[in-house]
Amino acid sequence: MAREVAEEIAGIGVSSPGPLDPWTGVVVEPPNLGPDFRDIPLAPALGDELGLPAFLDRDTNVAALGEHAFGAAQGEDDFIYLTVSTGVGGAIVTAGKLLHGPDGLAGELGHVPVALEGPRCGCGGIGHVEAFASGAGLAKLARALVERGESPFLAHRALDIGAEALSAVDVSAGEKAGDAACVGLMTRARRAVAVACVGYVNAFNPHRIVIGGAIAEAEGERLLLQVRDTIKAEAFEVLARHVTVVPAGLGGDVSLAGAQPLVMSRLDESPASSASSPRSARPVAVPGGTHA
Repeated sequence: MAREVAEEIAGIGVSSPGPLDPWTGVVVEPPNLGPDFRDIPLAPALGDELGLPAFLDRDTNVAALGEHAFGAAQGEDDFIYLTVSTGVGGAIVTAGKLLHGPDGLAGELGHVPVALEGPRCGCGGIGHVEAFASGAGLAKLARALVERGESPFLAHRALDIGAEALSAVDVSAGEKAGDAACVGLMTRARRAVAVACVGYVNAFNPHRIVIGGAIAEAEGERLLLQVRDTIKAEAFEVLARHVTVVPAGLGGDVSLAGAQPLVMSRLDESPASSASSPRSARPVAVPGGTHA
């Protein structure tokens, strides 16, 4: 039975935090995985070990493929996918194709600056939306509040679990409890995501923005409504009037779902390609067939 199953497998789709090179299958420099996780030839290693073509793309790109094929972006070929979770990331789909850019690195939407001054992001930049709104960013800001003695709620939590264990969940709980400092962090986080979306609308002219991730799911319409209202008020009107903002449809299985169209599209684009193929092949990951 195992042999029969293996013979039916067309290839391996791999989803990973970026930046990465989708054409060589190498994870280049993800800011949230630690300093030793650099230049890892992930897809070639899997492909060589299993004897199957293996294709790698950034987790948010794979998620966008999943939402396009099976979720909240079905029927829309020009959209932004945004995830607000441990990090903030995204993907740009235009005319039904992922925008990879000349080096395969385009679409790092979490690392768009939304402030001239602000907290330092995990990537080293200043004022990125990820630094304000991600789980990692909010945890870092929460620890700073405790160190400065500005949040009684978080200080009490830190006594129970330790300051290093504070998370975005604690900040959200503090907001619900009326802690002023936590209210400020969450208000600024929602504003950061909304302002970033204004920039995406003005730059890329999407007709839909699909927002997922654990923090976005927890915030629900509170975040989505702010994004909609901010786009309406601050983006170019001719662009804003075409945009709908919707929650992601596939939840935690989004990358699993996206691996299928990733594999099929790469095989459709270049049947002989694999993750170790020459860069000149440059396949484009687009939603393709229905069987993997």
